[in-house]
Amino acid sequence: MEFWSSFWNIIWFFVWAFVFVAYLIAIFSIISDLFRDRELSGWLKAVWLIALIFVPFITSLLYLIFRGQGMAERSHKAAVASTVAAEDYIRSVAQTSPSEEIAKAKALLDSGTIDAEEYDLLKKRALGHPKFSQPTA
Repeated sequence: MEFWSSFWNIIWFFVWAFVFVAYLIAIFSIISDLFRDRELSGWLKAVWLIALIFVPFITSLLYLIFRGQGMAERSHKAAVASTVAAEDYIRSVAQTSPSEEIAKAKALLDSGTIDAEEYDLLKKRALGHPKFSQPTA
């Protein structure tokens, strides 16, 4: 119970906990960057990983010094690719505009597939009429 008796012991504990968590984040960032790097051969990746296991602090410092710039570039490329993929997916599943829906309904009406009553229903639904709006999932 002597640990909790001093305020500075508690502060020192939190400082070391912060340093340890920051170190773990750096290690996991380095490992993920190793697997993301397509230019580095498998043997060199294995050497970096073995060095991270046996001499983690020095190896992580060396990795960040010598490969930090490439690490940032690969991380940026991955973030951009992820953003582009998400935006493409959103565009692919997004609903059409109300004017497009009305135009499609008009084409169906003109072709005789639907009657005027169904056209009015589709038109009201496309314009967001509360009585005819589709339920959200």
